[in-house]
Parts: sequence; structure tokens; C-alpha cells
Amino acid sequence: SFSPKLHGVQRLSLKNANPFQTFIDQAGELFNISPASTPKVKAGSEYDEDISAATGVLVMAAESKAEDGAVVVDALLDLEKLQRSKAKVDDSVAADILDGLEGAWRLVFTTGTIDMQKKIKGQINYFPIKAVQCFDAKEMKITNSIYLFGDTPVIKFFGPWSFNPKSRKVEFDFTAIAVLGLKFDLPKGGAADIGAATGLGSDNNKELVSKGKKPFFNWISADSNIATARGGGGGLALWKRDLDMENENSANPSAF
Repeated sequence: SFSPKLHGVQRLSLKNANPFQTFIDQAGELFNISPASTPKVKAGSEYDEDISAATGVLVMAAESKAEDGAVVVDALLDLEKLQRSKAKVDDSVAADILDGLEGAWRLVFTTGTIDMQKKIKGQINYFPIKAVQCFDAKEMKITNSIYLFGDTPVIKFFGPWSFNPKSRKVEFDFTAIAVLGLKFDLPKGGAADIGAATGLGSDNNKELVSKGKKPFFNWISADSNIATARGGGGGLALWKRDLDMENENSANPSAF
């Protein structure tokens, strides 16, 4: 039998159908209109609210250095757990950390290594002197500077670094040092020896180097304000972005 069509759309059948709904459905087919769909929720977004809360505590601590140490540690532990969970389902966590690391970071707070925590009976505090780590994410170079007075570092280490997106681990190897501006190369393991002897680094770094491995940080976060990580010795640390140092590095190509 002949079944007339209107521009490819079946003529409305009034039998056993709601004429208005049938018209809407067929009009949608004619003009290729899809029914409204529920927006997809980005994987890992369920962690964002708690991540923001923990980060907020750490930003305040970095700015004021007045937050209770135990509160800071709790926020670091919470952020570490949340970021680890989110990273399992969202690859952008690692990419954001790598992008965020570019620049200069002043150490604000550290629990010290697990061994150090035992020695000082678990006491934790804000870092008492100026220590700044600078990351060049293009050339993959890193510096670590220690200041005792003024704007000239007493000691400055230089070397390459690498980033593992899967584990968010930063490995580094200081190959040169400048003492009061005088720069010279370091032998293999030299930086770890100096760090262990002076307390600027951990004994764990020296042990890693003796096994042919590199010192490392398991990075937790890095954004426009703060960075957080767990060191190879087990300690947690909080850094604040140092804009003055970033401007200085931009004006001095030989900073690295």
C-alpha cells in the first residue's frame, strides 16, 4: 500500500500514538536534534572539594607561618591521599604538577625525614632559614640555594632533574655547587655527602646514591601558590612560590 511521506518523515499515524509526541519525535529526526543528555562528570572531580579545603589550609600556612604545625601536617597528609586517589583516574593531575613546578619555590615547612623526626622526638616546625629550589621545566634543570643573610646564597647546587608522570616522582642529581658565588663541579655523590654532613640533605640520599639511584621527591601538588611533596627520607614539605626569585631568574639566563 502507498504510505505518503513528508520530506523523508513518515506521515503521522493517529492510531495508538500521541500525535503531539509523535510530531516532536519525528521533527527531531528530520532536523537531526538529539534528546538532551546528562553532562558527563569528569573523572576524579569527587575529590576536588576536599583537595581545595586542604590546599586552603596550606596556603594560609605558607603565607602566615602561624598555622599550628599539627594542622599543617594533617592537611599535607589529606592532600597526599586525595591527590593519589585522583591521579588514578585523572591523568591531568601529573600534567598539572609538571606545569606548576616551573619557577622558584621557597621552603616554608618540613617535618624532616623520619629519622630526623625520631631524633627530635617528632617536633615539627617552619623552616628557619631561606632555602629556594628553582625548576626549569624546559631545560630540565634545577637549583637549590641556601641563604643565611642578604640576597646572595651561601651555597647553591646545580643539576638536572626528571619527572615520572605515572608516579609523579621528581629525581634530581646535583652535579655542581657554588660557595659564595664560586662555582665548581661535584664528583658523583658529592652533593649527597655534603647534604648528609651539613644537615641540608638526608642520609637517605647518600644511601640512594651508593646504590646507583638518585635522590627524589614524590610530588603531591604544585600550583600558582604552593607546592607540596614527600621526600625520599619520608618527610613532608611545603613550599611557597617565590615571585621575586622568578623575576630574578628571568633576568639572568645563567641562573641555572
